[in-house]
Amino acid sequence: MPPEAVFLAFDTSAAHCAAALLWGDHSFVTRVEPMAKGQAERLLPMIEELMAAHAVTFADLSGICVGTGPGNFTGIRIAVSLARGLALGLGVRAIGVTGFEAVSHAGAAPCPHWALIDAPRGQVYAQRFGQAGGAALLLDAAAIFDAPTLRFSDLTADQIARAVAEVGAQKWSGPQPRPAPFYLRGADAAPPSDPPPVILP
Repeated sequence: MPPEAVFLAFDTSAAHCAAALLWGDHSFVTRVEPMAKGQAERLLPMIEELMAAHAVTFADLSGICVGTGPGNFTGIRIAVSLARGLALGLGVRAIGVTGFEAVSHAGAAPCPHWALIDAPRGQVYAQRFGQAGGAALLLDAAAIFDAPTLRFSDLTADQIARAVAEVGAQKWSGPQPRPAPFYLRGADAAPPSDPPPVILP
């Protein structure tokens, strides 16, 4: 990546708003606020406060890096929507980083290893990295893994934001699809039981 590149990264896939700025020389600044609700209202103001505190403007950004999950269904959609909107408005690229990529990068474990993310109902999301790496899976939390495990829940929100920034910056030079929420199970919300309204001609 060019030495003058500046990346904004953020993640709301768990009970936090986490954001980081990454300079080309790998200098970091981060801001984290724990929260189970309210990310939609707080994420952009928090990013603006972080950037203003370090004299960075949106025009200075080379790219946007965003955590895409799996994790909190609504939180992921908030972050991905903001990343795509900012990228479109600024004319820069938005790069998605899965929680598995973030935990694998931050944990710096030898390969092969498993990256694990807590899931509801006593399960975990899991992906194997390294030799014979594979697709992401939804497994019972008591499953036996054939290599060391790294857990997303063991990372601080600050570490998550940094990992999203670093992995996104590494991806920046190659072709990448637009970020999209990375779900491994459906939403817990049930569809409405009332019949839909009739649209009159």
